[in-house]
Amino acid sequence: MIKKISVSLKKKSYSIIIGFKIFKKSDFLFYFSKNKRYFLITNNTLLSIWAKKILQIFKKNNINIDIIVISDGEIYKKIEQVDYIIKELLKKNCSRNDVLVAFGGGVIGDITGFVASIYQRGISFIQIPTTLLAQVDASIGGKTGVNHALGKNMIGTFWQPKVVIIDLFFLSTLSKRELLSGFSEVIKYAISFDKKFFIWLEKTFFRLINLEKKSLLYCVKKCCKIKAKIVSLDEKEKNLRALLNFGHTYGHAIESCTNYKNFLHGEAISIGMILSARTAEILGILEISQVKKIISLLNKFQLPIFFPKKIPLLNYISYMKRDKKNSYGKIKLILPFKIGLVKIYDNIKEEVILSSIKNSFEKI
Repeated sequence: MIKKISVSLKKKSYSIIIGFKIFKKSDFLFYFSKNKRYFLITNNTLLSIWAKKILQIFKKNNINIDIIVISDGEIYKKIEQVDYIIKELLKKNCSRNDVLVAFGGGVIGDITGFVASIYQRGISFIQIPTTLLAQVDASIGGKTGVNHALGKNMIGTFWQPKVVIIDLFFLSTLSKRELLSGFSEVIKYAISFDKKFFIWLEKTFFRLINLEKKSLLYCVKKCCKIKAKIVSLDEKEKNLRALLNFGHTYGHAIESCTNYKNFLHGEAISIGMILSARTAEILGILEISQVKKIISLLNKFQLPIFFPKKIPLLNYISYMKRDKKNSYGKIKLILPFKIGLVKIYDNIKEEVILSSIKNSFEKI
C-alpha cells in the first residue's frame, strides 16, 4: 500500500510517497518523464547493493538516466564533492531541464540538493532516501549543504525536491548500527511533539528494530507527517521549524569535535538529546522522571547516551557557539518542557552547558 503526504508550500509544494517495494512494482514511474534526462547521485556502497538494479529498472522503462558516484560517509560531505559532481555534470552536458536524483542517505541527499540549487542557478532534484534517518527526516524540507572544518552544515541552501520517494524495502540491507542510528530522529519527533507517539515507541521498539512492516510504515508515515506540517508552516526556519533541532546543537558539536569519524549522525543526536534533557533538568524546567524516560527509550533502541570524555570542553563550547540558531554569540537551545513539548531557550549560560555535560558522564 502506498501512502502519500503533501508538503504544502507557497511556491514548490510536493509529495512524499511511502511504500514497500515501490521500485519493484514500478510505482515510481509517475514521477519521471521520458522527455527528461536524470542523473543519479549515489555512493559506492549503494552502487553494489541497489543502484545498478535501480538503473536497470529505469532503462527498462525507457527513462534516460546516467550515474555519478561519490565517496561514502559524513567525512566526505565537503565542498570538494560538490565541485566533483558539477564537473561531471558539465562533462555530460547537463542542462537546466535535467533532473538530479539523490539516491542514498542524508549525506547524498544534502550534497545533491545543494548541487541542484546552485548548478546553472538551480535545477530540479528528486529525493530517494535509502536510510531510515534520511527517510524520516533529512530528505524532507529542502535543507541542503556541506560541512566546513569549523562547523557542520555551514555551507548550504534551502532548495525543495520535486518529490520524495520512500521505499522501506531499502532498509533491509542497512547495517544494524545504521538502522538504530535512524531511530534517534524518530525519538526526537516523539519527545518534541507527540507524547502518545513516545508511548507507542516504548511498546513497539522490538517490532521496529526487526523491521516489522506494519509498525515501520506507521512509524515512518508519522514522522513524515510531523515534519511536513512544520515545514509547510515555516519553510526557512524563521521560528517554528527550529523546534526540529532538538538535540542537534549538542549533537552537531560532537560530530564536529570528532571530525565526523566516531559517531553516526543519529548517535550524536542521541547524546545531544540527553544533554538537552539534562540542561532542562538543571534549569528546573524538566522533571528528573522525564529525563529517565528519555534515557530508557534511547537505551531500548541501543543508542549512546554518554558524552565522550575525550572531547576538550572548551573546544566543544566553541563549536556550539557557531551553531546557526545562535545570535550574537549567545547559545540558543531547543529544550524539552515535558515529553511531547519542546521550546526555544535563548542565551543559555556556558556553566549550565558544562554542568549538563558533566552530569551526563554518570548513570542515573
